[in-house]
Amino acid sequence: MASSDDPSRREGRYDRRELIRRAGVAGVSIGVAGSGFGQAFYGPLRFKGRWLKGDLTIIQWAHFVPAYDKWFTDVWSKNWGQKNDVQVKVDLILNTLLPARAAAEAAAGSGHDLFFNLSPQAQFEDQVINHVEIVQEVQRKVGKIGGLGKRATYNPKTKKWFAFADNYVPDPVVWRHDYWNGVGIAPSTWENVRKAAPKLKAAGHPIGIGQSAELDSNMALIAFMMCFGAYVQDAKHRVTIKSKHTIEAVKFMADIFQSGETDEIFGWTPASNNNFIYSGKGSMILNAISATRTPEDLGLPFADQLYIYPIPKGPTQRLGLEHVMGSYSIWKFAQNIPAAKQFMADLEINYKDAFLASKFYNFPTFPGALPFKKIQKLAAADPHKPRGKYQVLTTIAQKYTVNPGYPGYTNAAFSEVFGKFLIPKMFAQVSQGKMSAADAVSAADHDFKDIYAKWRKLGKI
Repeated sequence: MASSDDPSRREGRYDRRELIRRAGVAGVSIGVAGSGFGQAFYGPLRFKGRWLKGDLTIIQWAHFVPAYDKWFTDVWSKNWGQKNDVQVKVDLILNTLLPARAAAEAAAGSGHDLFFNLSPQAQFEDQVINHVEIVQEVQRKVGKIGGLGKRATYNPKTKKWFAFADNYVPDPVVWRHDYWNGVGIAPSTWENVRKAAPKLKAAGHPIGIGQSAELDSNMALIAFMMCFGAYVQDAKHRVTIKSKHTIEAVKFMADIFQSGETDEIFGWTPASNNNFIYSGKGSMILNAISATRTPEDLGLPFADQLYIYPIPKGPTQRLGLEHVMGSYSIWKFAQNIPAAKQFMADLEINYKDAFLASKFYNFPTFPGALPFKKIQKLAAADPHKPRGKYQVLTTIAQKYTVNPGYPGYTNAAFSEVFGKFLIPKMFAQVSQGKMSAADAVSAADHDFKDIYAKWRKLGKI
């Protein structure tokens, strides 16, 4: 997902008094050394005609496109706070620390007003408010929420919106055109990837698809499965992992690993696949466009050779997950729920600025906030080579991107399977020769069914 999020970049402190002088607000500090955090304080929204007040605390990931963090803290939050008489404090945290921090705040009944995560956290449904008012307010201004956002944050069993998704991230294949051109193949299908894998590895440029306990591996492998017609659950939220399609997918990926990858994929972190491409070694990853933006920003000589494609077509279809789904939750114990609601509504209603600040990384979950036709025009005007390469993102977003848990809704059981990285574990056991494909899939099926039975008993699915 992104090597541009180098923790060392965020270390060190700015002088508080100097920032107060410059900003004219309560203060800013980015990058508390050793903590993975950054903070920003801003103060003064009207919420349906009355003045808001007090403090608003937000925690979210340190974005893999660093320009977005600067915009969110120094521009959006600052201006919003000043207009609405609310002091906004933003804590930026490394994405790998978010799940544990969310669990800690939920357990303690104390924490931030707005909590951001990179995938919907349906397991916290009982600890958060119903976010329906935010959805209704945004729909009143820009039109209906997209199907992807609804299926990721709404529970049809309990009729509750357990989160508010402001954005999702289309997930393309990022590949070195010059390396693939050298073997005379393009990664348009998974069969092409398998054919090219040994040739690319022999040339010193292996493929990189993680099989590790981290977010990118989860997303890539679930998407890969769907291309083979394999799913974690069906539309009625019944476990369907145990199928011939899953077994075929696991065997196929093991073949790609054995012929075209290296053991490093079993220890990948969220930064690994981008580093893999940046090193000049890697020939292909499945990742968001932070992988292309950083080389462009740094003027690296191979930036023009980084192409993006939709996910390769599999034996059944071409279908992928969003790379991440930006989901905000408001805890029931939040201290400033009115301000948190309005902050999120205003952010989404004005999402063009966020889209541009993220350099096309964040797509709004409400299509009317920034229609695809406008995104196409913005992408066509991007100056980087090959010209127009980012236009394919709208095709990926419209035709090939579905919610976590598809063809069902994202739910607490799926979120637990996802959070325990059981899919990468299943693939890795086969690729490393520890289990047969059939046995690994059967073991996963057993684990999944236990998790689903628990949440079904709790009335959440």
